Amino acid sequence: MTIARQDAWTQDEDLLLAEVVLRHIREGSTQLKAFEEVGKQLSRTSAACGFRWNSFVRKQYKSGVELAKKQRKEQGVRDTSFKAEVKEDVMESNEQEIATEWIRETPSTPSTTLQEVISYLTKMDESFRHDREEKERSSQRSYYLEQENERLREENGLLRDNLRVVEEDYRALMQIMERARKLSVLEDEKLNPKVSFQMDKNGNLERVNK
Repeated sequence: MTIARQDAWTQDEDLLLAEVVLRHIREGSTQLKAFEEVGKQLSRTSAACGFRWNSFVRKQYKSGVELAKKQRKEQGVRDTSFKAEVKEDVMESNEQEIATEWIRETPSTPSTTLQEVISYLTKMDESFRHDREEKERSSQRSYYLEQENERLREENGLLRDNLRVVEEDYRALMQIMERARKLSVLEDEKLNPKVSFQMDKNGNLERVNK
């Protein structure tokens, strides 16, 4: 009996998995058949291939999957079963449903594969928890920023009011200073009348007080 491989996936194996799955999608076949084909080529179980596709490779080829579906429709090819088409849509809609559907329909596999599934679900749960916590932190940051923005708006309004008061006081002060200057000039003219000279008929200058 051939022992299924349990070592880490290589980049070339991921590429082969993607090529075979996309080909089966274009031809209207099921992904399970694609996993079985890749499993035979790589000496891995079809479940391991399905797990690798759902948990990692599919995310790298989203545009390729959409293109393959489009090509399948353009060629008038339909899936071999309605169930396969429904399963494919479910697998792409939610990560938790992906794992549940895959475990339910996959034949029993060695315990190592079950451990991989448990590890995958654990990581997925941690990812969901991290996303939820990140959303909560983001919501809190947004609330604090809104509060800070409101505080700054109020402070800015107070500063504008203060500036307007200062400008009004400055204009009033300048008006007072201008009046004081004019009064000072008038007092000075009273105390020190201006003296001018004019020429008499003989050509001599004579003093004239104003």
